[in-house]
Amino acid sequence: MKIPFSPPDISELEINEVVDTLKSGWITTGPKTKKFEQMIGEYIGNKNVVCLNSQTACQEMALRIMGIGKGDEVITSAYTYTASASVIEHIGATIVLVDVGETLEMDYNKLEEAITEKTKAIIPIDIAGVPCDYDKIFEIVNRKKNLFKPSNDIQKALGRVAVMADCAHSLGASVKGEMVGNVADFSSFSFHAVKNLTTGEGGACSWKTIEGISDEDIYKKFQLLSLHGQNKDARAKLLPGAWEYDIVSPYFKCNMTDIMAAIGIGQLQRYEGMLARRKEIIEKFDNAFKPLGVETLKHYGDNYSSSGHLYITRIPNIDYKKRNELIIKMAEMGVSCNVHYKPLPMMTAYKNLGFDIKNYPNAYKKYENEITLPLNTTLTDEMVDYIIECYTKVIKESVL
Repeated sequence: MKIPFSPPDISELEINEVVDTLKSGWITTGPKTKKFEQMIGEYIGNKNVVCLNSQTACQEMALRIMGIGKGDEVITSAYTYTASASVIEHIGATIVLVDVGETLEMDYNKLEEAITEKTKAIIPIDIAGVPCDYDKIFEIVNRKKNLFKPSNDIQKALGRVAVMADCAHSLGASVKGEMVGNVADFSSFSFHAVKNLTTGEGGACSWKTIEGISDEDIYKKFQLLSLHGQNKDARAKLLPGAWEYDIVSPYFKCNMTDIMAAIGIGQLQRYEGMLARRKEIIEKFDNAFKPLGVETLKHYGDNYSSSGHLYITRIPNIDYKKRNELIIKMAEMGVSCNVHYKPLPMMTAYKNLGFDIKNYPNAYKKYENEITLPLNTTLTDEMVDYIIECYTKVIKESVL
């Protein structure tokens, strides 16, 4: 049996939506993109949503809207994918990495220590779809208000360090009954091919209303930033005599197309069932692996619910060489596994920026014995049973 790690789950619903778009004659940003934005907003309970061509673009444009740049510092986790930190480099700000604690979340004590007068934003990561402790993060930024030095009107209106969450994994997760996307100041979701909900590539950003700042102005700024600084989108230019437009600034090109949005519209209609299936698989995995001493993330608690994006496991008392051997053994049995994540200070780009993994011992400790098992909604019950059989076998033969 061959089990890929994370193939997309595409049904006739998505295919029909795309065909409808292709037949409509409108395939770039248009009515389907706007409909998808509205649907995402209704789903998370926040009307302030914009869709772009990636989560990375959403995160970067949100930072730009906040006016963050050269001379500023932005804090994120050392244990994440590069997109969480690369956007900080893109805007010219200084990346500040914080080690993780006992979980895969940032060490909140170290986070508080890292905030300085130059800090303008924190990018917490909802690893594997498990929401961060946002109450704790907001407590920290509010305690540090006295250090905050705003440099523009939106920063002044917020009055503290911005919480700009990387929610690439967590569409559908919730905290204390509030959907992720309506908790942080800005929340950026990914619809990449391997995500729970996919548009092939793509992303969405939501934001909470900031008193004194127009939500409509923020939306328009996203549009300008993502369409070369052009003050009219393609549909507006089609109106009689409305061909003329202005370029207000030499910005970027990162809009979502209607073809991408069409896939998302179909996906979102099936999404609750997809989340339920993920939860079913996670519970089955937990029941099989926890008795073996395998450490797993707790996806569901009394006051939060995960989107169940990744099934991250850790096998105590093995090093990275043994971990890699186990991944190879699983591959030989037809089961593709992965590692989430190799800490950023171990990557060439971040070494070149001066980061050293020795300063992030917990991140390395979490990485060296981590194995991520396949978790997706194309898995049949037979496939799930086979993954359990294979992983149990390699652990008993190689570790226990």
